[in-house]
Amino acid sequence: MNIFFDSKRLTRLAASIEALCGVRVCFLRDDGRILCDSGRRASFCTQIDARREGRARCVDCEARAVRLRSAGEGARFDRCHAGVCGAIVPILWATGRAPMAYLAAGPFLDDAPIEAQWQDVRARLDWFPGGTDALCEAFYELRRYAPDERDALAAILEAVADYARLSGMIQPAGESDLRRLERFLDEHYMEKLSLASISAQLHIGRTRLCALAKELSGGQTLFSMIAQRRIEAAKTMLIQSEQPISAIAESVGISDYNYFSKIFRTAVGVSPSEFRKCTRRDLDNMV
Repeated sequence: MNIFFDSKRLTRLAASIEALCGVRVCFLRDDGRILCDSGRRASFCTQIDARREGRARCVDCEARAVRLRSAGEGARFDRCHAGVCGAIVPILWATGRAPMAYLAAGPFLDDAPIEAQWQDVRARLDWFPGGTDALCEAFYELRRYAPDERDALAAILEAVADYARLSGMIQPAGESDLRRLERFLDEHYMEKLSLASISAQLHIGRTRLCALAKELSGGQTLFSMIAQRRIEAAKTMLIQSEQPISAIAESVGISDYNYFSKIFRTAVGVSPSEFRKCTRRDLDNMV
């Protein structure tokens, strides 16, 4: 499926992360090609990329990073063909399919002895015309991350990857408003929602949202659909966990325990505590 990218918003987001973290940030397509970046380019990379062989190696390296990261979640750190560090995070489909894009940051150095890192770079770049001494100053200008700083960078990148998808900056192209609403409710039912907030996040007018909800549910209102998702999630948690009912109510987006009990009884026919007790008894009898 084709992917829609809001390049302007993604570029602004990448620039904000660079301002915070001090490294270039790129959004990559699923094949590793750069979609947009924060605009910053380290002198070290600029000099390598200016050479034909260097450009070819960088392209191959980006494609390799994408292949390695396509099988998992979260941030991956690795050294590029030139020996400096980078991070890459997959931007996943909500349904758990292969990543639809990637977020990458770098180059930077880690906490290994810097001289040892430089010697590794020199060995990797033995092909560089005129020798690597021309790259020495640019190498030592690269930002160096301690382990806790690297963990913080990973957390920021992972959060931003989720945000880019959930805010609609990256999404399937041509996806219908009906499917967008359904996906949004599946992913956000546990949050505090209003007609205005849903409208703003999906860029769909309020009147149309209400019409879509009725079409999607066979006549239910938008907030009946949200309540249904919350009740179904709560039923699962009541059976599978030992959490207090008040905590379960909170986790599915209902902070008022009495209100939660009321709508649960209306939807299910029994109170949450009765449902937990009876369902577990029935399951025990089946064993």
